[in-house]
Amino acid sequence: MDLDKRKKVILENIIRTYLETGEPVGSRTLSKDEALDVSPATIRNEMADLEEMGYIIQPHTSAGRVPTDLGYRFYVDELMQEKQREVADVIGFFNQRMDRVESVLKNMAKMLAKDTEYTTMISGPRYTDNELKFIQLSRLDSHHLIAVIVLEGNSVRNKMIPVEGLTVTERDLLKLNVLLNSALQGKSLDDLTISFIRNLASQAGEHGSVIYEVLSAVSEAIEESTVEQPEVYTSGTTNIFKYPELSDGSQAKEILSSLEDKDDLADFLKTAEQDSHAVKVYIGNETPLRGMQNCSVVTVNYELGKGLRGTIGIMGPKRMDYERVIGTLKTLIEQLNDAYGKNDR
Repeated sequence: MDLDKRKKVILENIIRTYLETGEPVGSRTLSKDEALDVSPATIRNEMADLEEMGYIIQPHTSAGRVPTDLGYRFYVDELMQEKQREVADVIGFFNQRMDRVESVLKNMAKMLAKDTEYTTMISGPRYTDNELKFIQLSRLDSHHLIAVIVLEGNSVRNKMIPVEGLTVTERDLLKLNVLLNSALQGKSLDDLTISFIRNLASQAGEHGSVIYEVLSAVSEAIEESTVEQPEVYTSGTTNIFKYPELSDGSQAKEILSSLEDKDDLADFLKTAEQDSHAVKVYIGNETPLRGMQNCSVVTVNYELGKGLRGTIGIMGPKRMDYERVIGTLKTLIEQLNDAYGKNDR
């Protein structure tokens, strides 16, 4: 049965208020909500219509209203549709944004290789300070729920939550979703302390075990997103042939082989990222990459907004122009900080 916009807003307010208080909701309570912007008389008329349509009931004479199963069903379906739209929106935004970031990093690698006449390697950004945006619990079968977890980096994880031997109704699911999103939104892995988890599980009552399972899934999702292997963009690999000590046949072949191994490059850049945001220089055997004994690599970390970090590396012979390379990287980081609204470090 279709509801007009006003009835939907009033029904949603009744359900939200009832979930928070556990008490029947009257027109006087609703009229205090400035967002409704309607008179108490109008609210009473709309509530009477909603009751006639079967969405709410009046448990006692002169009492307020409480949602019926039909009312809960409407609310859950609306909530699910809203979350699905939000997931689609953030994934679309993320894909567009990452396409732009990829283009920027590729061009940056080419520019650095051309300006320095060395080889450039740049790791794609990873979210290192990931936070939860929202979570949606839905029924998978009689023994499992499915948790859709959306993180600050707009990455989405689906985790199965076992509930065998525990009854979880649609009303329970709704309450758990409200509890989880109100408590977890914006929380990072460091925020999920033992006391926080116990308190949240206590609020869930008989469904406290579900909270423990969900928080374990959230922690796992955040850890997975943090350790993901980033893309690596390289440019100027043939620049090594400009330097006699690197252009020897076997030496050049080994260096080119290392530069083609993107997993090794990603591991190296990820290690460099953990050191600091300062410029770091690896000389000869200090570089863990194969075949780089006669090379130096200068690295610096970049950040594109909150927690979105990666590393830039410039590789050349040990006699590279360190002053020029370090100056170029520092200038680039300052420009990135200005472009993305960050303060100088």
